[in-house]
Amino acid sequence: MPRPVKCRRVEHLPPYDRYKPAGILCDNNEIMVLSIDELEAMRLKDVEGLSQVECAKHMQVSRQTFQLILEKARKTLVLAITQGYAIQIEGGSYATPEDLRGCGRRCVKAKTLEEKAEQCPFGRRE
Repeated sequence: MPRPVKCRRVEHLPPYDRYKPAGILCDNNEIMVLSIDELEAMRLKDVEGLSQVECAKHMQVSRQTFQLILEKARKTLVLAITQGYAIQIEGGSYATPEDLRGCGRRCVKAKTLEEKAEQCPFGRRE
């Protein structure tokens, strides 16, 4: 049985959840899904210009895990652009800084996603 996916820290949620080529009607067969944590990985590396080590620290994952997330995200994005597919941004295993503030219960003082997951049953997993 594979290990469960570790929750990743995401600082910015996208303003829109779908992008598609102009003038093209897309059906469900022409949609590529990009997870929220994959989008965050590209934002940190490509927009913010951080090193992979810094990006991994921001997302609270290992550098190798960050590299795998980034490769998958870029492959999905390039495939969608070159094939004319729509991009749906949804899902993933992530938590925002607001999630880390706690639910007012015993997890209020959690500083990392691991602490929150251990202490609070209300973490976000999609």
